[in-house]
Amino acid sequence: MFKKVLMFLSVVIGLSFGFSVGPAIWQSLHISHGFLTNTYVNALIFGIIFMIVGYLLEPYVARLIRRIQETVNRQTTSTLLFGTLGILIGLLVGYLLSLPFASLDIPFLSSTLPLVFSITLALVGYQTATSRKEEWRNLFVRHDKHDKQPVSAVDAQILERKAGETFRKYKLLDTSVIIDGRIADIVKTNFLEGVIVIPNFVLTELQYIADSSDSLKRAKGRRGLDILNDLQKDSEVPIEFYEGDFEDIPEVDSKLIRLAKLIDAAIVTNDYNLNKVCEFQNVRVFNINALANAVKPVVIPGEEMKVLVIKAGTERKQGVAYLEDGTMIVVEDGQYYMNEWIRVVVTSALQTAAGRMIFAKPVHQQDKLEAAE
Repeated sequence: MFKKVLMFLSVVIGLSFGFSVGPAIWQSLHISHGFLTNTYVNALIFGIIFMIVGYLLEPYVARLIRRIQETVNRQTTSTLLFGTLGILIGLLVGYLLSLPFASLDIPFLSSTLPLVFSITLALVGYQTATSRKEEWRNLFVRHDKHDKQPVSAVDAQILERKAGETFRKYKLLDTSVIIDGRIADIVKTNFLEGVIVIPNFVLTELQYIADSSDSLKRAKGRRGLDILNDLQKDSEVPIEFYEGDFEDIPEVDSKLIRLAKLIDAAIVTNDYNLNKVCEFQNVRVFNINALANAVKPVVIPGEEMKVLVIKAGTERKQGVAYLEDGTMIVVEDGQYYMNEWIRVVVTSALQTAAGRMIFAKPVHQQDKLEAAE
C-alpha cells in the first residue's frame, strides 16, 4: 500500500514539474526539439522519470518513515502535545520576525532568512516546551485548583503529584536495576504500585552500554533493553517515558535525583551508593537488594539444615556453602567436608550491606559439646 502511494505521489510531482518547469529546463540546456516545447509531452517525460526515481528510492523512504513512526510511538502523549505546541509557537514567532526581511529586495534576506528563522525557532520551541513539561503541568494543576473544579477534573491531569508522604505515584528506574532484571519479576507480582517512568537519559546510557566494545558490557546492555521490552509488553503497571533532560548535570544518578524531586517520585535501584545519596537528599528510594534480603527466610541459632560445602572460607578451616536464595553460610571446620552434603546447626546470623551471612558448625560437633557438658 505504501509503495503504491509513493509511486502515485512521484508521478503527480513529476507531471506537475514537467508541466511547469520542463520547457525551461530544455531551453537552458540549449535543446530545441519541437516536441519538447509541448507542456504535455514534458509532463509525461518527467512523470516517467519521477516514477522511476520513486521506485528506486521507495525502500529508503519506507525505512525512514518506519523510523519516524517508531520514534513518535515511543513518545508520551504529553511530549507530543507540548512538542507540537512548541513547534507551532516557534513557527509563528519565526514568521513574525521574518516579515521585515520579506519586503527587502536582497535575495538572501528576503527568501532564505525567513526559512532559517522558522526552522530554528521551531526547534527551539520544541526543545523548550518538552524540557519544561512538568512546569506546564503544574501550572495547569494549580489553575484547576484555583478555579475549584471537581476532583475528577484534577485527576484527569497528566501529572498528579504529592500523593502522600509514604506513597509515590511515579517510580524511576535507574540503569543498574534494569540490567539486574529482577525488577520484571517484582512488577509481575504486583508488589510495585503506581507508574514506572523510564527517563530518556537512562535509556541513552543503556543503549551506550549495549553498543560497548566490551562483550560483557554489551551483553548487560542488551539484557537491560530486553527487560524493558518485556515490561512494556507484559506489565500490568503503566510505563511512561520521560523525554526531558538536565543538560547542566553530567551524571545520570544526579539527573535521576533531580527528576525525582521535580515530580515527587521514588527511585528504584540496587546501587548502594545511589541509595545513600537518595537518603541524604530525602528522596524516596526502593532498593531491590534490601527487598531481597528482607524476604529471605529467617534462621535462628540452634536451627539445623543440610548444606553442600563448595569452597574454603577466609579463616582457617572454614568452609562456605550457599542456600538456594544465595545466602552465604560459613561452616566452622568446613574444609574437612569439601564437596560433601553435611548437616549443620546455626550458631549466629549477621546482616551486612552485602546481604545476610549465617555462621554454623557441623551437627556432630554440637552433639559432642552437649555430651561433654
